[in-house]
Amino acid sequence: MLATQRKIAINDTTLRDGEQTAGVAFNAGEKVLIATALATAGVAELEIGIPAMGESEREVMRMIAAQNLGVPLMAWCRMCDNDLLSAVGTGVDLVDLSIAASDQQIAHKLRRDRHWVLQQIDRQVRKATDLGFEVCVGCEDASRADLDFLRQILETAERAGARRIRYADTLGILEPFSVLAHIQQLRSGSDIEIEMHAHDDLGLATANTLAAVMGGATHINTTVNGLGERAGNAALEEAVVGLQQLYGIATGVDIAQLPLLSTLVEAASGRAVHCQKSVVGSHVFTHEAGIHTDGLLKDFRNYQGLDPLLLGRNHEMVLGKHSGTQGVIHAFARIGIELNRDEASRLLNEIREFATRHKRTPTTLELQKFHLDILNAEGDLHYEAGN
Repeated sequence: MLATQRKIAINDTTLRDGEQTAGVAFNAGEKVLIATALATAGVAELEIGIPAMGESEREVMRMIAAQNLGVPLMAWCRMCDNDLLSAVGTGVDLVDLSIAASDQQIAHKLRRDRHWVLQQIDRQVRKATDLGFEVCVGCEDASRADLDFLRQILETAERAGARRIRYADTLGILEPFSVLAHIQQLRSGSDIEIEMHAHDDLGLATANTLAAVMGGATHINTTVNGLGERAGNAALEEAVVGLQQLYGIATGVDIAQLPLLSTLVEAASGRAVHCQKSVVGSHVFTHEAGIHTDGLLKDFRNYQGLDPLLLGRNHEMVLGKHSGTQGVIHAFARIGIELNRDEASRLLNEIREFATRHKRTPTTLELQKFHLDILNAEGDLHYEAGN
């Protein structure tokens, strides 16, 4: 692990890009609750909505602002007059003014050219700062943009008064080495804040986010449980733990609060967290394989990469097809039944057959029944031998 004194600010967009997950819609109470939980956990900034969506969206944004959460709030806007003006009065401190950065989107979505994009950035950033907002220029589809043009965007934004640019891998097409190189090159020519916004289409959003930090990014965009468009965004819980575990980089987020955040957003979003979802999944500290349980029983450090105690959790050892006799002895001891190795071996055969047939771990009652069956079988053998 590389120790460092750097601190990375998380701009969490669960309430904006997270809610853009197909079929997800938070109500006002859920949004306020999630925002409060994020701020309480130590998340540095919250992107709380899209004011141009209408008055109902703006009203919820004002409700969140009225909580006085003690963290800067951001609105997401397209880089145009209507969206910028719609953010006025919502109580936000920052606006992300988003505009296409790739030639593909400039030509085929905006039907404009690079010169127009730079003019728009200059004009809208100045207008936003005059209105009293801090400004982040969102570079949509930055991962397909010409790097020299991205530098021009950065320089134009900085001259106009923006404090930050957002490098968006909108389609989730990058890998960590490219991200590292791109952010390093953008960083080399400026001290402006750089924020990474990664999508998970190739399963690399968190890795790309960490690479951006290594390249000099100052801020990262995350969502709880990795919610977001299509395959989702970089997950808050993965980014926080990854930065701390791998690089010793603090985010200010209390790791112990991550399970609560995950459960809260899971319920509000209606999107179940997979049992093996990294960091917060219900089974991520569950062990079955005999070699693993034996090693854990001897010393947790044998098979512990992330200490579950950081998340208020513990290792759990369960019985199944891949268990060993030591795991069986341990499991039965926990329910008050002492076994010798021969008994454990016989029970292991029963457990393996059960797990294969039922596709699950046996319950305590079922384990007790297996043991009773063995005792009865032994009693029958003794009876037959006596006769």
